Amino acid sequence: MIKHATATHLADLVGYQKDAVVSKTIIEKKTGTVTLFAFDQGQGLSEHTAPFDAMVQVLDGEVEIRISGNPHTVKEGQTIIMPAGEPHALKAVTPFRMLLTMIRSG
Repeated sequence: MIKHATATHLADLVGYQKDAVVSKTIIEKKTGTVTLFAFDQGQGLSEHTAPFDAMVQVLDGEVEIRISGNPHTVKEGQTIIMPAGEPHALKAVTPFRMLLTMIRSG
């Protein structure tokens, strides 16, 4: 867990594991969640939808994110929003870490 009022390097909080996806919830509230993920190369999440917008911030590496069938390459330092209700999937082009923010209110 991140200590309040303490500067933290997010990528240090979740490590890579061979052939795996690792996640760590940073904030979990009724109104939304913030979760760190580390994906080994080739790992991903199958196509699904979410009822709310989800923002991905890539901390390091590179990922292909498909939104409604359209591929988007997202690299370190870049951000993309996956719109509510649209199918999306991810696949790690290289090992990568991301911060996923989902706000559960309209």
